[in-house]
Amino acid sequence: MKIKKVETGGHPIAVVSGSEILIEDVQAALDLMATVRYETDSDRLVIYKSLLSESFFDLKTRLAGEILQKFVNYHVKAAIVGDFSGYTSRSLRDFIYESNNGNDIFFLATEEQAIEKLSRLK
Repeated sequence: MKIKKVETGGHPIAVVSGSEILIEDVQAALDLMATVRYETDSDRLVIYKSLLSESFFDLKTRLAGEILQKFVNYHVKAAIVGDFSGYTSRSLRDFIYESNNGNDIFFLATEEQAIEKLSRLK
């Protein structure tokens, strides 16, 4: 796992990348939030889609809801970066749409879009 700190708009943003799955359950997401806060003092993070278990994107597992609720509960804003066009589930597409119209969690195509979005939040 690699964590890069980006300073924009007065809010530090942590960009988390890596080559292996990092989040397979709720505890792993909590551990990531704690590590990011400790290392970057940031409550905004960009996470690459490849770091998430595929079960995250199967809404029947409830993993996405449980993990994203933890982000909201701990006041962490997050953007998940990747190509989501391959998912055919209407419920997942609706979930992504609703998240992108909220204020806490976003699903975006590029790191640049994610940093811009997170830097504009209050």
